[in-house]
Amino acid sequence: MTVKAQDFRKFLDPSVVSKLKTLELRARMVVEGFMVGLHKSPYHGFSVEFSQHRPYMQGDSLKNIDWKVYAKSEKYFIKQFEEETNLISNIFLDISNSMNFKYDAQVTKLDYATNLAAALSYIMINQQDSVGLATYSEAIQSYLPPKSNRVYLTNLLTALANVKPQGNTNFNRCLDSVAEKIKKRGLTIIISDFFDDTETTISALKRIHFKKNEVIVFQILDPIEKSFGFDRDAIFVDLESGEKMTSQPHHIQKAYQEAMREFLCRIKTECLNLGIEYNLIETNQPFDKALMAYFSKRRKLS
Repeated sequence: MTVKAQDFRKFLDPSVVSKLKTLELRARMVVEGFMVGLHKSPYHGFSVEFSQHRPYMQGDSLKNIDWKVYAKSEKYFIKQFEEETNLISNIFLDISNSMNFKYDAQVTKLDYATNLAAALSYIMINQQDSVGLATYSEAIQSYLPPKSNRVYLTNLLTALANVKPQGNTNFNRCLDSVAEKIKKRGLTIIISDFFDDTETTISALKRIHFKKNEVIVFQILDPIEKSFGFDRDAIFVDLESGEKMTSQPHHIQKAYQEAMREFLCRIKTECLNLGIEYNLIETNQPFDKALMAYFSKRRKLS
């Protein structure tokens, strides 16, 4: 029976992925859905042979093409050599209470972020890269140092599966705590809504960048956090402080949207000025946008 590409592509949809029982299954299906979309047809040996092959990219030497794989899939793959797979990565995941929000999307920001972190871990471990994970709110809640063996993937996925939203956000202090543990240059992946003081957030990003780390930022938002498109009077509750405010959204929508644009623009501009890869991700968007950003960065570091 032929498996159609769209059968796998559906697993890039956050609402579909959230219905899968285990985080390991979610991670695998997201990655396979992404690879199918990238190559237009299923690569059946992917889950087993991923660490030995990667997609052909412009500029790669033709002598490294695996013609046996081409004969099976009619797609070009490059043989992956040991020296290409020694990147040290740390995933820095915001689990503060502000991440436990959804409105327009089917999943909370934390659900989306956790599935993304799991998919990235799955990819990197299967590429024989070392992966570490730090979860944080006002303090570091858990930390797993970078390791590259496949058994370690279970530890990473277990930690992610046990994540619960908690506390306020203190990105500045927490990033410094993890940065002290990073002894070698590598890749730092930050997944957060960045609902913290903007100036201290930028200061923390500067410090991690000045340690000569490559950095990818994924700013995760629910669509309504950008649009403020509420259609009736509402009581708004701060998920971190518990503070409540009654408002007529249509009266403040324009001012809110302008403030949000300024906030997002400031974070993005500062990241780009530092050479940090910045990605704004909404929780109703497929996972391929984020995964493509990772692969683009990873290729530059090979």
